[in-house]
Amino acid sequence: MDNRVCEMLGIEFPLFAFTHCRDVVVEVSKAGGFGVLGAARMTPGELDMELDWIDEHIDGMPYGVDLIVPDAFVGKDTQPSPADLLEMLPEEHKQFAADVLEAHDVNSDGVDDAARRQLMGWGDNLRLEGATALLEAAFSHPIKLIANALGVPPPPMLEMGKKRGVAVAALVGAESHAIRQVQAGVDILVVSGTEAGGHCGSVSTLVLVPEIHEAIREYGDTPILAAGGIATGRQMAACMAMGAAGAWTGSVWLTTVEAETSPVIKEKLLAAGSSDTVRSRSRTGKHSRQLRSSWTDAWEQPDAPEPLGMPLQRLISEPALKKVEKLSEGGHAGARELATYWVGQGVGLMNASRSVRHVVHDFKEDFINAYERLAKAVEE
Repeated sequence: MDNRVCEMLGIEFPLFAFTHCRDVVVEVSKAGGFGVLGAARMTPGELDMELDWIDEHIDGMPYGVDLIVPDAFVGKDTQPSPADLLEMLPEEHKQFAADVLEAHDVNSDGVDDAARRQLMGWGDNLRLEGATALLEAAFSHPIKLIANALGVPPPPMLEMGKKRGVAVAALVGAESHAIRQVQAGVDILVVSGTEAGGHCGSVSTLVLVPEIHEAIREYGDTPILAAGGIATGRQMAACMAMGAAGAWTGSVWLTTVEAETSPVIKEKLLAAGSSDTVRSRSRTGKHSRQLRSSWTDAWEQPDAPEPLGMPLQRLISEPALKKVEKLSEGGHAGARELATYWVGQGVGLMNASRSVRHVVHDFKEDFINAYERLAKAVEE
């Protein structure tokens, strides 16, 4: 395709796949798209091992890495110790999480401070020192793109990207955020609407893409990737008609054969409609969209405590949800009701479990058909 991001990254089709699964990264890139590994929860050693595997299997095709280094979170400047973080957790929140589990016949034993301590390494990744260690691991591999969510990429990310010829991308959910990112010098903007799974803003993709495309024109010609609810080639074509250079997708890969999602989650996703998601702060402390379940419903009740800031809320939710995930896979009915996963509103278009390459092929075919329909509509 005659396309800026295709030329920039050496790809055939501007379909980007954000995923936590290395197999999906490899299969998307080998099918002509661009796989992006979500590494925010990994240690530098874990990331290095994952990228070693990708390098061995991707046949030299381009791929990228995505991190989360937010502008603001609890303890960013003070760097509290694990004991300090645990002290910040209100008993009310811990008890509420335990009560939700018990109400579904899930014993809350083991959902405690010991389990919370095991999660605290992720908090280190949010800080510049921890993020820099991940960056060094990522840049020791032949990546073609590094992406940051929840804020302007830290200076080391921008500097290392420029020095090594690696494109730096940033996710944005508002016009003001996009302008800040462009002024900071990012190479690609991922414009993510509220339909997206995971962390997202409140503005629709249909509004946000043309709004940001227009707003950044005076600052240069930074290409845009549209994100949020995109699960078909025709949606991708529509976003490109609005000014995007391609599509950044995530949810659509969760039901593929290769995906890391458990059979229970895949089954729930395939049965879900586009209205079966909820945007809530109850999982990470920042607004994120996930599959609606008894767990998410509980946190939306009037008597539920107000979610804590990032990363404190995660220390409340993740130990409980880890236990839920394990029990649901073993057939526990109550845990199955509680089980949730990050997913966007495009889940209503995800109705069959197919291979990654099949999904990429369908995107291409659907994109071409949409392009031809539009071209025919404007023929003289």
